[in-house]
Amino acid sequence: MLRIITLNLNGIRSAWRKGVLHWIAAQNADIICLQELKAQHADLTDQMRTPAGFHAHYHCAAKKGYSGVGLWSRKKPDRVIDCLGSTEFDLEGRYLRADFDQLSVVSLYQPSGSSSAQRQEAKYRFMALIYPHLLELASSGREVIVCADWNIAHQEIDLKNWRGNRKNSGFLPEERAWVSKLLDEGGWCDVYRQLYPTSAEEAYTWWSNRGQAWANNVGWRLDYQLATPKIAARAKSASVYKAQRFSDHAPLTIDYVFDLASAWPDSAPAAARHFRCLPFAPRPPARTTAHARELLH
Repeated sequence: MLRIITLNLNGIRSAWRKGVLHWIAAQNADIICLQELKAQHADLTDQMRTPAGFHAHYHCAAKKGYSGVGLWSRKKPDRVIDCLGSTEFDLEGRYLRADFDQLSVVSLYQPSGSSSAQRQEAKYRFMALIYPHLLELASSGREVIVCADWNIAHQEIDLKNWRGNRKNSGFLPEERAWVSKLLDEGGWCDVYRQLYPTSAEEAYTWWSNRGQAWANNVGWRLDYQLATPKIAARAKSASVYKAQRFSDHAPLTIDYVFDLASAWPDSAPAAARHFRCLPFAPRPPARTTAHARELLH
């Protein structure tokens, strides 16, 4: 069994004080994907850098107290990659990939656009950058699981107040259509939705700190594990943990019938086992919604 947990920490130091390490230690997980570290390497304690039983890797943002992703694994990765080939977003620490034989696992943090029009434009630029990269991964001959805070609720079922959020970042038509295209044409599966197609309020993974959102379960499903079809078909169960709060997000755990120590019985030839992280030049970013619409054609 392969157990993968993804969690936006909203600050690793804050989540640490709330007991996230003790919870992780009890989960018997093989891989932990973390987003929004809000810390640089110098801020990490020895325990954060070398958590017991795990190989830990981090891609921190250049800006203090901002963004950053991490990936812990029981098995030592064959290779770790932290570049997308974009100066803007590589400096923000939004991507970390670990390779284990034929399987790759990615921890990814897509920008939020809720704070300003400028950040929404940055979100669209990231969407334009990551989309062809995800297409490349899906067609690479490897099996891939991308654990991410996507900052998008895909369907009406994925948030409580969908009618009132149709013009808000995270539920804009262009954003939702981008996810649909990724799933319908890009070769990716939404693993949780594959297992639980009608799950609603129990699927939420984020709640605003404003008002009584948590108490009333006025949430959004923003944290997904997207996977290539072969490994997605091996997903057995998934759960969102809400008994404790380590962050404004909740951990998403998915179990796959797969052993990291074993190769795929019908694995691809050796030449397809590796590919380099190459800088590439996406199309020059257009502005706001025009850019998002361009992604759909």
